[in-house]
Amino acid sequence: MKAAMHHVRHLILVLGDQLDLDAAAFDGFDPAQDAVWMAEAHEESTHVWSSKQRIALFLSAMRHFAQALRDAGRPLHYHRLDDTGAAAHLQSLGAKLQADIASLAPQRVVMTAPGDWRVFQQLKAAVEAAGLKLEVCEDRHFFTTVSEFITHASGRKSLRLEYFYRELRQRYNILMDDGKPTGGQWNFDADNRRST
Repeated sequence: MKAAMHHVRHLILVLGDQLDLDAAAFDGFDPAQDAVWMAEAHEESTHVWSSKQRIALFLSAMRHFAQALRDAGRPLHYHRLDDTGAAAHLQSLGAKLQADIASLAPQRVVMTAPGDWRVFQQLKAAVEAAGLKLEVCEDRHFFTTVSEFITHASGRKSLRLEYFYRELRQRYNILMDDGKPTGGQWNFDADNRRST
């Protein structure tokens, strides 16, 4: 069920793996002017094979989060798989978003960086087709940002994740004793590779 249609300042996109009321995309959210957009899409349930149980859990989490948004007074435009409205025939997130952008006429479209490049490209294309630019906020669920990793990687002849992990362990004091790795070594990979 969707909230009543009206023009919005910021349309905040929330994907099924971004169910966090404190996500960066919500920074500055004003329920009087902004709205949240979520959609269950047939394409997302079938693009990668998933068990029926996983799909049910994923959709349940989305629907519970949608209710939490409503309870928090945040206007929400939500598409369910079993919707029978005008957009029911639209199978992809991009198509559903494009239809809602046309009716809501947001000034800006904002989202937390998605973890799936295909989904990102689809949503970005839908937003750009409406003459808008998709504003992407950093995902705060990680110790580091993409730009920090790019800085780490620049100028290196080869990349080994182990060295990046070491930097993170030092920065956040994880498994460190007085600036040295706990136990005297960075990892136990050699021990783990031995046969049992």
